[in-house]
Amino acid sequence: MVFFCFLVDQRRTMESSKPAAGLCSRCNAGARVADMKTSTRFCSVPFYSRNWKAIVCSFCGTILKSYA
Repeated sequence: MVFFCFLVDQRRTMESSKPAAGLCSRCNAGARVADMKTSTRFCSVPFYSRNWKAIVCSFCGTILKSYA
């Protein structure tokens, strides 16, 4: 009998960011508007990529709000 092990993972990266008005609700640090990129990989080969915007905490990295 043959078993196949497939690895699928997603990686989020911050492409660029700018300061935004507001504070993080968890650590009270400043927030930033960031252009995010999500890459989905299958067996270490990227096959899907998506760009989106998010408001991210500049200290703890929490995604406070995301926009599609």
